[in-house]
Amino acid sequence: MFGSRTVVAHLAKGATAAALLAWAWLHQSSDPTFAIGALVLAVIAMRGCPMCWVLGLFETIVGTD
Repeated sequence: MFGSRTVVAHLAKGATAAALLAWAWLHQSSDPTFAIGALVLAVIAMRGCPMCWVLGLFETIVGTD
């Protein structure tokens, strides 16, 4: 359910989400609207919360969908 086709693709989604979260944290006071947008995009990239992303990583490694 949360897994990706390959581990590389899943790690790329995680890296994208981490970069968006970092950007949102650093720019929350100067660009609050864009920071909220970055948070929403990070949640979409992770397919939910960070725990959902980790669960998807395990599902991708094991190979179950």
